[in-house]
Amino acid sequence: MKTIDLLAFGEPLMEFAEVERQGESLYLPGFGGDVSNAAVAAARQGAKTAIFTALGSDAFGTNFLKLWDQESIDRSSVIVRPDGRTGVYFISYGEDGHVFSYARAGSAASLVQTDELPLGQIAAARVLHASGISQAISQGCADAVFAAIRHARQNGTIVSYDTNLRLRLWPLDRARAVIHGTVALSDIALPGLDDAQQLTGLDRPEEICAFYLGLGCRIVALTMGKSGTMVATPDRQEVIPARPVAAVDATGAGDTFDGAFLAEWLIHGNSFQAAAYANAAAALSTLGQGAVAPMPRRSQVEGFLQAA
Repeated sequence: MKTIDLLAFGEPLMEFAEVERQGESLYLPGFGGDVSNAAVAAARQGAKTAIFTALGSDAFGTNFLKLWDQESIDRSSVIVRPDGRTGVYFISYGEDGHVFSYARAGSAASLVQTDELPLGQIAAARVLHASGISQAISQGCADAVFAAIRHARQNGTIVSYDTNLRLRLWPLDRARAVIHGTVALSDIALPGLDDAQQLTGLDRPEEICAFYLGLGCRIVALTMGKSGTMVATPDRQEVIPARPVAAVDATGAGDTFDGAFLAEWLIHGNSFQAAAYANAAAALSTLGQGAVAPMPRRSQVEGFLQAA
């Protein structure tokens, strides 16, 4: 019997978000990294969640361990490298929205190798969740993600994958090859529209969903910002409307969608209902600054849906 709802595999990043205080810009600490964010979002919806990664033996790594403990996320397989360091990113805000600056090269997480995978935990999970970023940070991590996915498939673990394109980390042609190959091994694809248009060369959401289904996954949830989410399966396609709110910061909204979608889908298996729930969770996550702090809990999402 599976003992974990969701196992997330990827790189956590310490976050420093710009705020204005008395006319000066300050950077407040927080937590980031797409799959860590998704794990927190899923845990806040009540899913039994675990994470696999590597951290540096530094203050930032210690902060992540405390975060996961506070969120009741199983971090028993997390590697702490005595000579490693935890990655960092900075969020600045301008007229065009948020701008990210990274200090992640050579991070402890980027050094994960296939022989370090927690095979028992992968087999014990109902869903393994990874992303394009999990693969882009190093060749070793790309190989480890593929190995983790193949082990998941061999043990009846569902594979969820967010394409999450970051062209600062790798060139588009390589990203296409690796990401398309990973979608082909996944059960659930969670792309964003802008990234998917670059990766597929297609423009229309219907074409993009058909492309990803054609690769072999069985559920596509294509997030389209204010235009909602297009959910597609082999026999149905539907746009689930977004939930309008007075957004403050969209950092982490896509990751919140992923975690909330998977947590809700695991309850009843209806991807269309799960997307409606996840749209609400993602909308609420934009009401504060930073990735993790404003992520809602299930009671907040359910109250928001009832009030709509």
